[in-house]
Amino acid sequence: MTKQLNRQNFSGPVYPEKVIQFGEGNFLRAFIDWIIDNLNEKTDFNSGITIVRPIDSHQPKLDEQDGLYTTVIRGINEQGDAVAVPRIIYSVNRELSVYEEFAQYLKCAENPELEFVFSNTTEAGIAFNNKDQLSDTPPATFPAKLTIFLHHRFKYFNGQKEKGLIIIPCELIDYNGEKLKEYVIDYAKLWNLSTDFINWLNEANTFCSTLVDRIVTGYPKDEVDKLEQELGYKDKFLDTAEYFYLFVIQGPSWIKDKLKLEQVDLNILVVDDIKPYKERKVGILNGAHTAMVPVAYLAGIRTVGQAMSDNQIECFIKNLLNKEVIPTLSLDKDELNQFAHDVLNRFRNPFIKHELIAISLNSLTKFKTRLLPQLLTYSQKFNQPPKYISFSLAALIAFYRGEYQGQVIPLTDDKPLLDRFNEWHPLYQSNVKKLVSNVLGMSDHWEQDLNNIPGLTDLVTANLTAILSNDIKAIIPQN
Repeated sequence: MTKQLNRQNFSGPVYPEKVIQFGEGNFLRAFIDWIIDNLNEKTDFNSGITIVRPIDSHQPKLDEQDGLYTTVIRGINEQGDAVAVPRIIYSVNRELSVYEEFAQYLKCAENPELEFVFSNTTEAGIAFNNKDQLSDTPPATFPAKLTIFLHHRFKYFNGQKEKGLIIIPCELIDYNGEKLKEYVIDYAKLWNLSTDFINWLNEANTFCSTLVDRIVTGYPKDEVDKLEQELGYKDKFLDTAEYFYLFVIQGPSWIKDKLKLEQVDLNILVVDDIKPYKERKVGILNGAHTAMVPVAYLAGIRTVGQAMSDNQIECFIKNLLNKEVIPTLSLDKDELNQFAHDVLNRFRNPFIKHELIAISLNSLTKFKTRLLPQLLTYSQKFNQPPKYISFSLAALIAFYRGEYQGQVIPLTDDKPLLDRFNEWHPLYQSNVKKLVSNVLGMSDHWEQDLNNIPGLTDLVTANLTAILSNDIKAIIPQN
């Protein structure tokens, strides 16, 4: 009979509780907990995790397996090989439900060894609700739950400065640490908590903003029998993720020492400002996705992996990144080139099937946030519009026709934008330049009239005319 994963069958290290983690989801388990498990194995970090389930959910808890579960990290490694690396995570001690075990949750605040708080409560989790009360057990929002936890710790240790915590949220919002701190202080004021407590929040606790990057594919329901057979045991909480990961923490340099980063080679950066790293991710990773979608889709390709197996598409994306995106970004060029190299390896990951049509959701808005900054900077810097980004924009306008060479394209975007393209539909045949002028002139969308960029209207018009009258594969720019 196949063994069940638990500490009786698979004994391993147990670490003292030093981390509270809000969120039990796949991402944190294959990112933060995986990182902490590596730190525990390779350094003297020596930190166990108590997971706090922040929502009222009755799904099975990790306690069923004594906190143990397996991550399977899959993708293209530094040597260019496809790998799948399993790891039993020993660093989670237990999982608490804040709704069912509120007293035990507060008891965690009394632990003198506690040092870190991590969280991922989704983008909507960092919120403020003035209906939350100090007497709620618990209040609704994550910042309110955290405020009560910190207030209990403040009272229990009589405001000792050394009992403050390092708070590192991983929610996908800009400057998440600053926003979380703002809401915690707002709750302290709403509940008329003492000035001494607010001073302690400010002086004794360190709120860090972060940039997190790893695709976590989660429980592999279609492969679980095969994977469990390979592992030799059953695991109800199996968690799969891509090989690449990046953790950028905005905070004081002493956090490197706290995380023992000098002792281990992990892709974790502690920086003064995450903004250039955010711009790098948006421009290179997200920008490449957005540029790829219309070009590859019109070429009959349906997934990112297939696009990267096509020499023309791969060459187009490489040129776009190397010649037009990277020259507009502020970080060290070698660092940007390495990140672009890693991104292309991520796109080639044979374990992830990423549908282009799924990425195409709200493509016009994605182009605005991910590629327009590069288009504007490049045009200003080099006094001409960027060739590859402009071609992608032309392909995007062709994509928004809703069909190409007899194939229907399912469009998903805000209705007012789709209504405009429906209205302009006759222009695809009768007046391409007028169509391009209309699209570039959507000042309410682009926040400016892109027709004012010298040469852009003519270049996009020429590209779109060629795309509409040829097989796109014959005209994708290659050099």
